[in-house]
Amino acid sequence: MVNPAHRLAHRTPFFFGWVVLSAVCSSQFVRNAAASLTIAVFVYPLSEQLGWSRTMIAGAATLGGLAASFVSPGVGWLIDRYGARIVLAVSVFILGLSTVSLAAATATVSIAGFTVPIAFWLAYGTGRVLFSSPLQIGASVVVSRWFIRLRGRASGILTMSHSAGMISFPLVAGLMIGSGGEWQRAWIALGVIAWAVALAPVALLVVQRPEDVGLLPDGDSAKDDTADGGAGAAEPEWTAKNAMRAPALWILATGTGALFLMQAGTNIHAAAYLRDLGLGQTTATLGITLNAAFLGIGGLAWGWIAERVPARFVMAAVASTMAVASALFITVDSVSEALAYSALFGFGLGGMLSVPPVAYADYFGRRSLGVIRGVTEPFSTLGQAIGAVLMGVVFDVSASYYWAFVGFAALGALTGLAVLLARPPSLERQPDPGPRSIE
Repeated sequence: MVNPAHRLAHRTPFFFGWVVLSAVCSSQFVRNAAASLTIAVFVYPLSEQLGWSRTMIAGAATLGGLAASFVSPGVGWLIDRYGARIVLAVSVFILGLSTVSLAAATATVSIAGFTVPIAFWLAYGTGRVLFSSPLQIGASVVVSRWFIRLRGRASGILTMSHSAGMISFPLVAGLMIGSGGEWQRAWIALGVIAWAVALAPVALLVVQRPEDVGLLPDGDSAKDDTADGGAGAAEPEWTAKNAMRAPALWILATGTGALFLMQAGTNIHAAAYLRDLGLGQTTATLGITLNAAFLGIGGLAWGWIAERVPARFVMAAVASTMAVASALFITVDSVSEALAYSALFGFGLGGMLSVPPVAYADYFGRRSLGVIRGVTEPFSTLGQAIGAVLMGVVFDVSASYYWAFVGFAALGALTGLAVLLARPPSLERQPDPGPRSIE
């Protein structure tokens, strides 16, 4: 069956890449059905009505994140081999299915004397794998292939769509649970929303690369492409094998993983930290909302900067922003400070999401980008898994988050220095074996 996008590509009055961007943005919006902020809304009603401990509930997210670390390399290969459209469409369908099934996922089993909510772990864990791997990698790879000169702002728009979902999905779930107390209907609603918003766009409008429909990145013409600064002026064409030999790849991946470690630890425990300070539930909720909102604003701002400043310098600035915000959290003693520092941290998170995809594509080109992203994404998912647990351990041992924030501030500063070492690697141009090669 011919993708309808092939017939539409030359009929829009503007560059068709913006249509493709809108389609993949829908997948970033709905992946928040499995976001940590979304499941946070369900923790209380699940623990109250089913008698599950909060550790049992959170375990689903941890298992899903760890599983995503193992499947990401295979996902990257599938994207390069079969195209992001199929990967994204299947992922959105399964995400909706797994989310809807959570309404009935109450079965438990006894393992070594411990009660395990096996159905819930399988259903939510599946959604978490999709959240962290195919939906994340697929969307960013498509954007990086359709845009080169405008890659930064396109990546920022993608981050903003994720920010909108971060706000919307917990809000919908919270309102449904609060009005009727039926968390089952809330899960069903979130799954249906995922299907309604994203399934058709990603299935019908996503194209792997502009050349597949006779276009060039950024909407350039053939004449523009040969001019200085054109879309194809000096784009590197690294194979995955050669990219994995470049130290810069692993510096970027490790630095990104460190930032995700800070993100997961801070975001999951931020509300509890503000409550511990006596600032109240309203302040904690506003802090989380500002974090999500400024993540979107930051994504646009950092993406715009990344078009004008080398990516390693922008990543260093992002890491420094997150380090400063972590240090400032230690000093919070008023509502205004709590909200301001939450917004600052969210602004940094926008860069954490939008800048690394730009850096990978700028450094290694579009040719094997799916595989390259697949082998680097485990650093991010492992960072998230470690950060969430580490923050909790520090609190359990010291009855305070003080040393966790100190450690995060130091980690952010070190990360900022480390990524400056990730100079763009050089590679002599090699014969192109064809668009399907993932050597």
